[in-house]
Amino acid sequence: MVYGTRRVLRNLAAGMAVGAVAFAIVDAVRPRPGQARIIDWDEIRDAALRRLDPNDGIDGRQRRALETKYRKLAAELEAPLLDFVGGMDGPFPPFQALDRYGWVDLNVGILRDALDPIVELEERLPNSRFLEFGRGLLDRYVGLILGFLSKRVLGQYDPQLLGHEPAGTPGLYLIEPNIADWQEDAGLAGEELRRWLILHEMTHAWQFEAHPWLRDHLNGMIREVLGAAIDRSRSPLQRMLSMSFGLREQLSVISRVQATMSLVEGYSNLVMDVVGKKVLPGFEQLEAAYQARTGEKTVFEKLFWRLTGLELKLQQYVVGEHFCKEIHERHGLAVLNRAWETAANLPTLDELREPESWARRIKVQQPAG
Repeated sequence: MVYGTRRVLRNLAAGMAVGAVAFAIVDAVRPRPGQARIIDWDEIRDAALRRLDPNDGIDGRQRRALETKYRKLAAELEAPLLDFVGGMDGPFPPFQALDRYGWVDLNVGILRDALDPIVELEERLPNSRFLEFGRGLLDRYVGLILGFLSKRVLGQYDPQLLGHEPAGTPGLYLIEPNIADWQEDAGLAGEELRRWLILHEMTHAWQFEAHPWLRDHLNGMIREVLGAAIDRSRSPLQRMLSMSFGLREQLSVISRVQATMSLVEGYSNLVMDVVGKKVLPGFEQLEAAYQARTGEKTVFEKLFWRLTGLELKLQQYVVGEHFCKEIHERHGLAVLNRAWETAANLPTLDELREPESWARRIKVQQPAG
């Protein structure tokens, strides 16, 4: 479980959208034979998989056994989780076991769906050397990030954002080879570690499954970022120029997405702190091991995290965690849960840094003393 994984994937989608502006120059270069392609998903997948070891996979029998174990642990954690956060209609999605190859395939599919409006530009663009060069750089960049994350991510909840209609089933996943490696390296108890991860991902599932408007709200914001690419009444050049000159508006929307996802992650960390301490005897050891895992990076990893923005995203999630703990301590969970009632109640980035300003905005009584 890398806090911010979902945010990183959405950043990739937004970055691709804005990056597509560069292809406006295609109209001014000489056309070449062949189909124009902005993104080559097969090449992205291949670039990511080249970073993996052939032994990184798990077979069908192992997968079924793991999923039986995951679902048993999830069933045991459901009651204490819902007792704290509140109920929800319907069941949690079942947990699925992934290897690193499966994680890459899952997230290539997520990105493919999210970027489909931009890829549709291919039908109206001429092929060119410039386009091929840009595509090659983009493919290698995205593949590099996916390959790197495939060895780091421990768990993931996929809320099915921006998928084709009808939307698929939201999914809960644990990436078993990464969990097993961390378990061995840190000397952690296997079942306790998986309980810890399952509780975190179930919290994310509750956030979206108990509040369906949240998925729609995030979809709406992401579509705003991609709006220029989706407007089929314009030519490819007009759509790309609009995306470029509308960058200020796009950045405003992206900041709202960042604030929402910081709340999502911060809230899940609060749940881990409160519920995890009650149901996980080894909670303190797990938290210490996770902090050590986060801090112990090679020089290459530190550089990579900074260049890709992952470092910044983790810092933003720290702000989200501080906000949630501050509101919970001063006003209680019922007040914090008002953030999940409607999009208007979501905190802004500024309010995340000043929790009491959010409390005042939603007319919360100030605590005595």
